[in-house]
Amino acid sequence: MTVHFPFQNSYSALPDSFFARVAPTPVSAPRLIKLNRALAVQLGLDPDLLETPEGAEILAGKTVPAGADPIAMAYAGHQFGHFVPQLGDGRAILLGEVIDRDGVRRDIQLKGSGPTPFSRRGDGRAALGPVLREYIVSEAMFALGIPTTRSLAAVVTGEHVIRETALPGAVLTRVASSHIRVGTFQYFAVRRDTDAIRRLADHVIARHYPDLLHAERPYHALLAAIVARQAELIARWLLVGFIHGVMNTDNSSISGETIDYGPCAFMDAYNPAQVFSSIDEMGRYAYANQPRIGLWNLTRLAECLLPLFSDDQEKAVAEAQDILGAFSETFSAAYQAGLRSKVGLFTARDGDEALIQDLLDAMAKNQADFTLTFRKLGDAAADDGADLRAQFMEPAAFDEWAGRWRARIALEPQTPAERRAAMHAVNPIFIPRNHRVEAVIQAAVNDDNYAPFEELVKVLAKPYEDQPDYAAYADPPLPDQLVLQTFCGT
Repeated sequence: MTVHFPFQNSYSALPDSFFARVAPTPVSAPRLIKLNRALAVQLGLDPDLLETPEGAEILAGKTVPAGADPIAMAYAGHQFGHFVPQLGDGRAILLGEVIDRDGVRRDIQLKGSGPTPFSRRGDGRAALGPVLREYIVSEAMFALGIPTTRSLAAVVTGEHVIRETALPGAVLTRVASSHIRVGTFQYFAVRRDTDAIRRLADHVIARHYPDLLHAERPYHALLAAIVARQAELIARWLLVGFIHGVMNTDNSSISGETIDYGPCAFMDAYNPAQVFSSIDEMGRYAYANQPRIGLWNLTRLAECLLPLFSDDQEKAVAEAQDILGAFSETFSAAYQAGLRSKVGLFTARDGDEALIQDLLDAMAKNQADFTLTFRKLGDAAADDGADLRAQFMEPAAFDEWAGRWRARIALEPQTPAERRAAMHAVNPIFIPRNHRVEAVIQAAVNDDNYAPFEELVKVLAKPYEDQPDYAAYADPPLPDQLVLQTFCGT
């Protein structure tokens, strides 16, 4: 049987200025190393057929399936604050779109599938390490309940790519509700192509925000909806200690999904100024800066939409500012509600924010592990908290705070067991710790050994469940295991 993709493409029906038509570059010896079978079924695909040699050829870009309309999308972007008027998909090709079992339109894109007109002298390929990193982290984010692109498959190509050294080449099949970015709007704004901006905005509304189709002011409503989704998304990043690492406008999704897992990382010890990305030398995208950068990116989007708001520039700017003004409130509401849940509060009372901030301050001062502190705090709701005290270099700092926390939770009627269960439902025990991800990559790259990768993916699929057989995956790194920098891999 032939592998069938039920493509129903809409983006490639937009004007030619939105993309370049380009086919993937064939590779010599594709070999499937991981198929996300559950996601394949969700997309209406046959996982058994995708696991055949024919399926591997499609997932590596060697064969283009029937119904595909392969394109590289055009976009611009601010990269670390500096505007680049033309970026685009330099190593990714959108095969097409399918309607999944929930009726949601999803892009199927190959990353590392060869050069495109947007490659800017790059080879358009991907090394195995970054492909595995994106597979691991994107699927971990999905399991954590955070809006994200997904990973359908990882394939090794049988060829090497040259970076600092020769590395195994690979292709990731990425699935997204779309790949439209803030930078997509910027691409047309810098060209003063208002008709294209309107066409793109109409496409986004129809695809992602259909409830706005009949809004009195649909473009204002669109900006407001995107602002709300981004604010809530970034709040959820902070609540699990996630650092995107490269929040350029071309990596900011209009759909509200986390996209482009390059030098991303999860914190071990809590540090608001934490940076892992090797290219973020000034800390622009540090953990605590992410909300501010999110608003900065949205402001760039608002600038693109001004011609759709009003012919009166001053009026359009004022209306955009009003909409952007909601970001901080939406973010704060989502973040504070999430923090209350993390510390086991079922109601909101005066003094809660200060109480939680005092915990965060103590964690930072004592280099407490972000994930384990909150997880063990759930246990402390039902025991004496001795296990949690060990997270703090000066346990007395926790003891003082814990007394106030116990007095606060005593004001609510939930039993200790109920509180512990609720806290464990929002505080993961397993995250893709950097040292674990790096160990998996090294085993694959150096030894062609994917058993550690398979096991890590399996553990991370159930981040909120105690898994006694895999308890070591919850451990923070030893001093000699610390990963201080992560890399883009381009």
